[in-house]
Amino acid sequence: MTERYALLLIGLCAAPKTFAQFPPPAGQPGTTAIAADSSAFVAWATACTVVRGPQDISDPELGLATVGDESSAIGPALTNGVVSLGDGGMATLTFALPITNGPGWDFAVFENSFSDTYLELGFVEVSSNGVDFFRFPATSLTQATIQVDGFGASDATQINNLAGKYRGGFGTPFDLEELAGAPGLDVNNVTHVRIIDVVGCIQDAYATYDHVGNKVNDPWSTPFASSGFDLDAVGVINQLTTGVDEVGAMQLMSVYPNPANEQVRWHLAAPIGGALRLSVLNTTGQELMSAWFQGDAGQRTFDVRGLPTGWYIVQLANERGVVARTKLVVHAH
Repeated sequence: MTERYALLLIGLCAAPKTFAQFPPPAGQPGTTAIAADSSAFVAWATACTVVRGPQDISDPELGLATVGDESSAIGPALTNGVVSLGDGGMATLTFALPITNGPGWDFAVFENSFSDTYLELGFVEVSSNGVDFFRFPATSLTQATIQVDGFGASDATQINNLAGKYRGGFGTPFDLEELAGAPGLDVNNVTHVRIIDVVGCIQDAYATYDHVGNKVNDPWSTPFASSGFDLDAVGVINQLTTGVDEVGAMQLMSVYPNPANEQVRWHLAAPIGGALRLSVLNTTGQELMSAWFQGDAGQRTFDVRGLPTGWYIVQLANERGVVARTKLVVHAH
């Protein structure tokens, strides 16, 4: 987006003053933004295919978006640049191991916005067979009477389940539990994630709509080579640890009591060779405590008296990656 920076600094206007409905920008209390360097991420997309959209859907003579290529969306965020999708363009990403419906958020999508209000948005869909895709129920409460222009601003608290809600370096997370029960989708074996640029135009001829029929109003038009959603990366939080038997992997570790308020015991049902790192993460993936143990069967204890009431992820990892995860509820005194 470098060709837009100068104009953006001049043209950004105040975000609409509407009642907050959804989590706020990164760094604010209650946000769901997950930093790119969070230990919550256990893997990243390993392949990507892109179908570009036009720089301006109302003026096809300008051609397609051209910034970046398919390799730009592979690997960790903030490492390979971005691929710009253009108006209505899409990227489909795959992974070394499937994503699964584990505790809390399951994956996060990164865009490269440099501010908390310049938000280029995208719909997110998933598939467990690469053919049938299912869209997360996106919501946009941004007014749809005045166009957010190409250098305008949006309010993150009016946006839900749309990628690009957070500034660069912070992923927008998604929970597969929201799609559980959809015929034709195995939420415990998601092999593909698709990002589709929201055109953002409120003209009837070009508008795109959220799941309740609201027009999605985001910066438009952006007639540049970097038009549309700028995909940085997709990070995996919960994946099939063996590629086959996630249930068995989840049963490898148990924690009790659960809920807890003081000492918690974790138990391995079978030995795992080598050293294991036990981590306790909050819902945004921040590591709150950690320790190393030998991976023999048996039980160990850790203290949660410093944690506020809420739910957390207990994670075990070795030098090859995450081997088990489970959910822990804490009821503080």
